[in-house]
Amino acid sequence: MNIIVTGADGFIGSHLTEMLVAQGHQVKALSQYNSFNNWGWLEDIECKDKVEILAGDIRDPHYCKHIIKDIDIIFHLAALIAIPYSYVAPDSYIDTNIKGTLNICQAAKENGNIRVIHTSTSEVYGTAQYVPIDESHPMQPQSPYSATKIAADAMAMSFYNAFDLPVTIARPFNTYGPRQSARAIIPTIITQIANGVKEIKLGDVTPTRDFSYVEDTCRGFVALAECNEAIGQTINIGSNFEISIEETFNIVKELMNSDIEFILDENRIRPAKSEVFRLWCDNSKIEKLTGFKPEVDIRQGLQKTIDWITQSHNLNSYKSEIYNV
Repeated sequence: MNIIVTGADGFIGSHLTEMLVAQGHQVKALSQYNSFNNWGWLEDIECKDKVEILAGDIRDPHYCKHIIKDIDIIFHLAALIAIPYSYVAPDSYIDTNIKGTLNICQAAKENGNIRVIHTSTSEVYGTAQYVPIDESHPMQPQSPYSATKIAADAMAMSFYNAFDLPVTIARPFNTYGPRQSARAIIPTIITQIANGVKEIKLGDVTPTRDFSYVEDTCRGFVALAECNEAIGQTINIGSNFEISIEETFNIVKELMNSDIEFILDENRIRPAKSEVFRLWCDNSKIEKLTGFKPEVDIRQGLQKTIDWITQSHNLNSYKSEIYNV
């Protein structure tokens, strides 16, 4: 099929692009326009000569309408995702996450009601009111980022209800793996250990997360795109496995043969009512609809991630001494 991936220059988007090409699809990959002509993580994929890479911006509705002509499926991943930055620049999240999603859905509608797989996030649930978290769990906007993703999800679903646009909301939990930015906890731990610091700076290590290896998350996206019963529905992608940040830190330490300890960095602590303290995915809906099950367990995924990050040319691209919001 003819497929476009927005946010293809990012962490998950670049892996999804690779997977779709490997499956034989014709893929357009949207990278955010910049004057350096840099394609983000698409620069590193081996199949980039088989991909039509576009440089543009989902904030421009005219551009969105132009690039979505003759497309069968849109995987919409483009978003601003860093939670701490949303505290200081919330308006930019509205422009990218909400208006950008509106532009993509409007373009899909005007180009013949193209199938849209819209990317949500487990952050919309906030701290779990019950576990595991199914798709009926209440939305809790605990950060400007999560508020804009709640609104973006609602915008996408409104196009299904109002215009019969074939929308599926894919809601991944905490994805990790090669190419993830240093703002995330797992690359933060790995890069600091690999660079030989004496003590690791971390924020609160008590929250729990449901971590999914990036290839599993991408397999979930593809499974939803192949499932017509998923149209008009919101569906979690996760591992159905809960682990604390401290437990994750200890596994990484073990796998890297390190005896390093962590110290609390106050700069990394979120406002008390904004921290999401517990996430645990109920993935029974996606399994029932598509047969999808995660294949990579936490130790396997962490080892794969360590192996990639600790390659010198990859490690050198991280600024582990800087707290990257």
